[in-house]
Amino acid sequence: MPKIEKSIIENFLESLISEKGLSNNTIESYKSDINQFLERQTTSKSSELIFSRKSIEKYISVMNDLGFERSTILRKLSSLGHFFDFLVTENILKDNPFSQISIPKKNSKLPIFLTHDQVDRLLETAKNDDSIKGLRLLTMIEILYATGIRVSELVGLKLSSLYEKENFIFVTGKGNKERLVPVDQNTLSTIEKYLKVRVEFLNADKNEDKWLFPSRNSKLGHISRQRFHQLLKVLCKEANIDAKYVSPHKLRHAFASHLLANGMDLRSLQMLLGHSDISTTQIYTHVLSDRLKSTVEDNHPLSKVFKE
Repeated sequence: MPKIEKSIIENFLESLISEKGLSNNTIESYKSDINQFLERQTTSKSSELIFSRKSIEKYISVMNDLGFERSTILRKLSSLGHFFDFLVTENILKDNPFSQISIPKKNSKLPIFLTHDQVDRLLETAKNDDSIKGLRLLTMIEILYATGIRVSELVGLKLSSLYEKENFIFVTGKGNKERLVPVDQNTLSTIEKYLKVRVEFLNADKNEDKWLFPSRNSKLGHISRQRFHQLLKVLCKEANIDAKYVSPHKLRHAFASHLLANGMDLRSLQMLLGHSDISTTQIYTHVLSDRLKSTVEDNHPLSKVFKE
């Protein structure tokens, strides 16, 4: 097996950006997964790379011994599978060695999400902080819970994303896919209040004017996902809510679960969440059991017979 040059890896990563529109974080994960694997496959006496079913299974065994989570191992194997498909396409390899490995599917876990009461407490606690930073945090939380957008989509919102007259927010999601997400009037009112103090977060030396949530301390020009998560954790303690229930992504889970529980159909929810495949949305169907049971009992002919 010939040495794989850095330029080949870079070409693969560039193809992911241009063809799939993946985020910088995802691209870095691919790069790290590939480099870690290649370093372990290089023999001690030369730069020759040796691939076989046995060597790959040994690599999986090493990751297990190092205590990697099953989900992490599956992600790394998926990254490597895509990379070696690319090598075959580019005629660098004849066959993909990972095609010989049976990779088990990742177990689907039910998402942990906030209850209605917990969301109410979180919002009420946020409202108690009447500072400009408090208003910014409240606005971000309300948008997340009102729309179910991803945290990366939230922090990356631009002023031009707002369609206030039409009660919509314009969102650019994974793969640069665009969608319009409806927003309730109460959330729009909170946004209007925040916009009056937004100038306080601007830095005159930077081109931050386009961001809805600019930040003087961020290289990105807008508040980072990590900073928002930190602020959310602090608020969680103030609201006396267990930290395991609170994160930006769990607010997205709450949005989805609460809508389904109140009657929204799965296809509409798929569109709002920006899922390309409805199987991803189906993880939320655990909340439907009681509603479906009630629907059957109220509408099925046999149920009516027994009630009589």
